[in-house]
Amino acid sequence: MGLAKIPAVLWLLGAVLALGVSVSPAQGAKTRYHDFFIKESNYTRLCKERTVLTVNGQFPGPTIYARKGDLVIVNVYNQGDKNITIHWHGVDQPRNPWSDGPEYITQCPIRPGGNFTYRVILSEEEGTLWWHAHSDYDRTTIHGAIVIHPKLGTTFPFKKPHKEIPVILGEWWKADVNHLLEEAERTGGEINISDANTINGQPGDLFPCSKASTYKIPVQHGKTYLLRIINAGLSNDLFFAIAGHNLTVVGTDGHYTKPFTVKHIMIAPGQTMDALLEANRADGGRYYMAARTFATHPDIEVNNSTATAIVEYMDDTPARGLPEFPANLPGVKDIDSATAYTAQLRSLGSKDHPVDVPRQVDERMLVTIAVNVLPCAPHETCGGPDGNRQAASLNNVSFANPSVDILGAYYRSVRGVFDADFPNKPPFFFNFTDVDNDPVERWATKRGTKVKVVEYGAVVEVVFQGTSILGAENHPMHLHGFTFYVVGRGFGNFDEQKDPATYNLVDPPHQNTVSVPKAGWAAIRFRAANPGVWFMHCHFDRHVVWGMSTVFIVKDGKAPEAKMMPPPPNMPTY
Repeated sequence: MGLAKIPAVLWLLGAVLALGVSVSPAQGAKTRYHDFFIKESNYTRLCKERTVLTVNGQFPGPTIYARKGDLVIVNVYNQGDKNITIHWHGVDQPRNPWSDGPEYITQCPIRPGGNFTYRVILSEEEGTLWWHAHSDYDRTTIHGAIVIHPKLGTTFPFKKPHKEIPVILGEWWKADVNHLLEEAERTGGEINISDANTINGQPGDLFPCSKASTYKIPVQHGKTYLLRIINAGLSNDLFFAIAGHNLTVVGTDGHYTKPFTVKHIMIAPGQTMDALLEANRADGGRYYMAARTFATHPDIEVNNSTATAIVEYMDDTPARGLPEFPANLPGVKDIDSATAYTAQLRSLGSKDHPVDVPRQVDERMLVTIAVNVLPCAPHETCGGPDGNRQAASLNNVSFANPSVDILGAYYRSVRGVFDADFPNKPPFFFNFTDVDNDPVERWATKRGTKVKVVEYGAVVEVVFQGTSILGAENHPMHLHGFTFYVVGRGFGNFDEQKDPATYNLVDPPHQNTVSVPKAGWAAIRFRAANPGVWFMHCHFDRHVVWGMSTVFIVKDGKAPEAKMMPPPPNMPTY
């Protein structure tokens, strides 16, 4: 029996005895085992060697391959020098928040020298998801792809590709990013931007000392390749394109879409896109695959670099010469191109992959998204706006991580860890998206560990409303534990009388991370049929650090299969 199997068997036995229900994988599915060793490794980028945390010495980390409905057991051994947790991004984890991973939300971190076994329960997901560290800024280098193939006996809703290629977009800092985070937390100021965007861990040959290590994809004329594209970056929305080729998008966030063909995509941090690349250039050659920052905030510094990889035709002899650059890659501030791309996302809606948008809503929430300030403590000098501390909020509540995990406190009825009064609407209303009017008195927020409690099975609609407080920008909002339907999007202030009439309730995209447009809004719907404690937050990591997050607690239902599983025997302790 492998290392990952022993604690998993004990947990399975305990869960069966406690609930009297099966926690095995679906019929015909498999249990797959992985060992993740968190360790320090040396990597050289941009002419400088750095010691970084990795999984199994790999950057990016290992890809997990599975089929729909499988159970994946991952035993994480922390051989590093700091606390760590791992999140399985986009996996709903039915009834199993214990393995979701966010630090101090569903678990205490795994200490150095410790280990914890995650049970990753795949249910309706099919396509590309990913895993990453969910502690501090550790996901800079601790991340990898999750590839979920169709069940045996079924197939893709498109022609089977010749090859599948994970394409992980990320960022690289020359400095130790956690040291930069510690400094920013000390001063209350901004966190230094990254020095390069990356494709599969490499910045590409537009950067110094990077030509030899540029990532390359060999292709053959007439073949089709499935690119499994992941934005694992911490800070940037990204445009992505391949010179001389179109991309046919067929999936997002582990669910299939109606196919549509584009010259470029826009992908927000946390999102995945599945795209077919047809190697249809009869003349062969070499072509840049490029990822460029898409930035919407007018006043903050961004890494506006372009990462590159190279697609090379290899039919007779390897292609030579300089690669062609994608002339259709949008500019850094091209909001029209980003908006036009996102508007094309639609769920597949086939017999095998049906759409089930809830029509009746039980809980409606209007959640404002803002960057704010907190007052600087006496005798401190702070680096935020007007000498304050940087902060962020949802409905003007800046989330404060507790010192023990919320899930454990909820399960054991421990008082004083959180307050169950996260508001359904902002405390005051104004013209949220007036970018020319940002008075100082709107900047302030208050800290709190407030959660939203909902009944099992309730249909929840959340309208994310962007604001212009300290500058308007896009926000990639991610919800753990659920895949939601993005039923509407727009610019300006959400109008509850008029805007619902524009909703797409027929085939909206099924996602776990939605890009809320600059000075605009996005509406999502989901059925709260997954009991447990689930984090909701912006996937710009600096915003999470500043407090742009909250927690949903979904109560148990009445039936045994509607109740949260008991905790595993080896949960990390504080």
